[in-house]
Amino acid sequence: MDQKSKIPLVIIGPTASGKTKVATALARELNGEVLGLDSRQIYRYLEIGTTQPTSEERKEIPHHLYGFRNPDQMISAGEYAKLGWEKIEEIFERGNLPIFCGGSGLYYRALTQGIFEGSATNLDIRKKLKDKLEKEGSSKLLEKLQIIDPEYAKIVHPHNHKRLIRALEIYETTGLSPSEHFKLQKGKQVRYSFFSVYLNLALNHLQNRIEHRTRYILEQGWIDEVKLLIERGYSVETHPIDSLGYKQIISHLEGKLGYDEMVDEIVLKTRQYAKKQIKWFKREDINLIIDIIDNFSTNDIVKIIVLEYKKHLRRDL
Repeated sequence: MDQKSKIPLVIIGPTASGKTKVATALARELNGEVLGLDSRQIYRYLEIGTTQPTSEERKEIPHHLYGFRNPDQMISAGEYAKLGWEKIEEIFERGNLPIFCGGSGLYYRALTQGIFEGSATNLDIRKKLKDKLEKEGSSKLLEKLQIIDPEYAKIVHPHNHKRLIRALEIYETTGLSPSEHFKLQKGKQVRYSFFSVYLNLALNHLQNRIEHRTRYILEQGWIDEVKLLIERGYSVETHPIDSLGYKQIISHLEGKLGYDEMVDEIVLKTRQYAKKQIKWFKREDINLIIDIIDNFSTNDIVKIIVLEYKKHLRRDL
């Protein structure tokens, strides 16, 4: 592949927007390899619940950054970005096109804008913040974040303890808020420019897809997957099993939620999460936004992306 045409593709959008099908079809069309851009799909033993590519899909198209960490092994956005850049280099060396696919806004920002300096972990400060969380609750920590970084606080849910603690850890370690770091980082050289595509669905259409997908993956054995996780010694306290669906299934297995209640709660929480993803990506610089209507096929979307991507390559030459 010509050096000047080395621009990776990134397919982003909210959960259940059809990103995986589009990325796979693009990989067929453009001799590509697919890389996960998801903070949950990186973990082993969560294949069904996080809708990781199937073994059949992986046989057809090379996939990377899926299911390579145990659930008790944490990974930061900065570490993810470094892994992503390494994979880009490997894929281009093979003469193929890297195609990222996922819905993690933080991973997307780290990958495309770089990692801000001072992003290293401070375990002492993190422990202090965790202790504060246990004693005072997440609302107190969120209030503090709203004071030091009102912009970032808008996109952090009080129940997302990991992100809440991480934001305050960054501030206490560096003296700067996450938003200030991101602003300082903008414009700094990163290893690649990217061509990003956002799949935009009408909210009612997306909500219907979320419900359909939830019921489908439950039929595929999601509850049994959670049972195996518990047998392996993981619990709801383990990151990332504190995430969408897994907590509700564990509550169901413990007799705290009936099956229908469990489904309704998973659907509701997933819809709320999708709204947060939409809000996040509205703040990002994106090359192409595709408004997907009911009669759009994956083929139609791929044709648009290929056309616009090739135009972008010509402009970049």
